Amino acid sequence: MKAWFQRFCALGFFILCMFSSGPASAASIGADKVIRDWYHLMLELVRHTPTYSPPVASRAFAYLGVTGYEALASGDRSLTSLAGQLNGLTPVPARAAGETYDEAVVVNAALGSAAKVLFSNTGPTGQRALKRMGEKMAAGLNEGLSSELVARSQAYGESVTAHILAWSEGDGGAKIENMGFPLEFALTEGPAHWVPTSLINQQQLPLLPKWGENRPFTMPDGGTCGLPAPPAYSEEKGSAFYQEALEVYDTVKNLTPEQRAVARFWSDDPMLSPTPPGHWIVIALKQLDERKASAADHADLLARLGVTLADAFIGCWHSKFEYDLLRPVTYIKRVIDPKWEPILITPPFPEYPSGHSTQSGAAATVLTAFFGENYAFTDSTHEKDKLPNRSFKSFWDAANEAGISRLYGGIHFRAAIERGLDQGRCIGEKAVALRTRG
Repeated sequence: MKAWFQRFCALGFFILCMFSSGPASAASIGADKVIRDWYHLMLELVRHTPTYSPPVASRAFAYLGVTGYEALASGDRSLTSLAGQLNGLTPVPARAAGETYDEAVVVNAALGSAAKVLFSNTGPTGQRALKRMGEKMAAGLNEGLSSELVARSQAYGESVTAHILAWSEGDGGAKIENMGFPLEFALTEGPAHWVPTSLINQQQLPLLPKWGENRPFTMPDGGTCGLPAPPAYSEEKGSAFYQEALEVYDTVKNLTPEQRAVARFWSDDPMLSPTPPGHWIVIALKQLDERKASAADHADLLARLGVTLADAFIGCWHSKFEYDLLRPVTYIKRVIDPKWEPILITPPFPEYPSGHSTQSGAAATVLTAFFGENYAFTDSTHEKDKLPNRSFKSFWDAANEAGISRLYGGIHFRAAIERGLDQGRCIGEKAVALRTRG
């Protein structure tokens, strides 16, 4: 209960900070700021919207990114539409010939209307935040503009959103029931396969078992960046599988303070954080802000990053349910030490590969292509959560740490981490290959 209360207080504080200063002047609000402000609100909403597990959050960030990008690209000849490049996406409605539009108003209308739909099931506090954000942005953006220009720009932005959301309905992930846990699901028999690790009744079946069948954005299907099988299951002490489990067991028993800090920093638990995909969105937003990046750069990167994070979860879930491997806590309690416990809560779905690794590898691939190799940065994602910032020499330095954090937490074997990073690189390369500049 305390954690939930803290999250609601955090959202309330966020709203107060954003709206206490009154409407901003139109001159101070460019499309780049519109994009940042809507994303910051979405990151807060993800923290306390119950259905927003990491895969679901990644989907929302993808459609938000594509919506913002297409809205801006429709009026910017330097940007190339993603229609025909993303699976099933057709061209958005064209702007009326000879008419003028205000770009910030267009983007605001697109992102605002998308957010209302993507977060339609958020709680009363979130609904108030969405309403006040819309009012705040409109008050600042519309100042000094003719009512005709505002109406035309708003209507166009909303038409872009309607087109993108209609496309989204057919991807397989639009409706989430029972918070993503199936009402019926047959567990695979045999000692190598996943079994529940939680006493919570809802988590006796795995989360989103069909997510790997969803329509990806940049891959032909969820199996495009498939993985080899994990080490063969064995309870023999000399086997590769036993050695991987023993590594997890010994590591957790002998964690250093630094390793504990790493595990906690990257935990990114649903309802207590912006989730793992949101963590990488935060990193991207900060770097864009520090660079004083243009609206086009914001839209470009956030679209690429959004679709690759979403594809990472589709590809990862495809592999998870292909191999259906048990978690370390199940094996270690059965074979090594029945009293052993991991330091992090084991997620309710199969182990191989690591979702943190796949999505971090994908994110690092996209961010490296955008900002460059050996791009040093400081990650302040959890500053408000009172966790110390962490600094990295590159995006891959951060991705590798995110991956190994799951071994420190006791919830993944090494093969799932290393191969997950490989899978992420493969998926990220698909987003890097998108053509966005004319």
